[in-house]
Amino acid sequence: MGLSRRHLLTAAGLSLTAGAAACGSKNEPTGVSSPTPTSAGPTSPAPTTTGLDEAALRRKVASLLVVGFRGQTVTADDWIVKAVRDQHIGGIILFDTDQLTGRPRNITSPAQVTQLVTTLREAAPGPLIVSIDQEGGRISRLNPGNGFPASQSQAQVGAVNQAAHTTSWAEGLVRSMTSVGVTMNYAPVVDLATNPDNPAIAKLGRSFSADPNVVISNATEEIKVHRANRIKTSIKHFPGFGSATGNTDFDVVDVTGTWKRSDLIPFQRLIAAGTTDSVLVAHLLNRHLDPDKPMSLSRKVVGDLLRGELGWTGPVVSDDMQAKGITAKYGTAEAFTLAVQAGVDLLVYANQQVYEPKIVTKILDVAVDRVKRGDLTVAQIDAAVARVDTLRP
Repeated sequence: MGLSRRHLLTAAGLSLTAGAAACGSKNEPTGVSSPTPTSAGPTSPAPTTTGLDEAALRRKVASLLVVGFRGQTVTADDWIVKAVRDQHIGGIILFDTDQLTGRPRNITSPAQVTQLVTTLREAAPGPLIVSIDQEGGRISRLNPGNGFPASQSQAQVGAVNQAAHTTSWAEGLVRSMTSVGVTMNYAPVVDLATNPDNPAIAKLGRSFSADPNVVISNATEEIKVHRANRIKTSIKHFPGFGSATGNTDFDVVDVTGTWKRSDLIPFQRLIAAGTTDSVLVAHLLNRHLDPDKPMSLSRKVVGDLLRGELGWTGPVVSDDMQAKGITAKYGTAEAFTLAVQAGVDLLVYANQQVYEPKIVTKILDVAVDRVKRGDLTVAQIDAAVARVDTLRP
């Protein structure tokens, strides 16, 4: 679906061959230099699986997963209820439309989705993250089509650029979310609208502005409103999607030739100000930052740049881990392993490009296998759990 928030890479020609070019210093924001290895990033694990408690490991890894599903109602026998109740997944993600079928997915009316969320939360043995993409404008899962108020886009809000207006707008978004039990919003977009023809960002009105000061001030107001209402946020799409010339719904997007280090400014300043709950990392290619891997699977980007240089110590969120360009290149198991090794904490399996009711079991089996092999450690999983704990309601 062209307007799905998860701008998913397709399988067509995901080439991650080396071909790095150095970033020019003229594009660097103050205090941010080219990424170099730091002790803040994840380190290579050593096999330490003696006495491994597999059941405990599976529960821990499950708590790091946010999973999408079909259905406006659920029963005790549905796989998503079992995943919540028995496997203890960390959260769910709600969509208005199913990408594969084009039909309504989880939301048809306020009363219906409220009951759906209530049923799932009651099934959970602990706090359940109920997440959504409610950016405003065209990227709003709660919208007039399913009985919720219309909202301005971030671009419209940024054009006004007045704190009182932004606060009022954000309060409208939050009212819709709190009314149905949402606890986490994958917003705001803090990409700079540097390419007005970007089909994934500027053309959809998803960015506040090309001016980092406008982006930062409006994002700050939006996050304040979310926090006042106990809804967690995720600034996205690190390390910057605004310069892209393609839409990853339809094509592989490589921003190597368009990305500038100034794209980091909103992330840098929001992190430094303490105005960040989590950071969502994109499945973009940027050979300035990593010549081999997409940003979401890169230690150089997540560990060295985001955690090391920008000093982010909180949770990192993935884009959809079932993106075809990711799974076609790496497969589900290797993509999971690389993401965790890179330092990604909350892993989203939207079940939108493919529909896999057994995805949770599949990932848990992979996690146990990779810990036994020494590719991952229990300490890495524990650190991710501790960071994701800050996002639980």
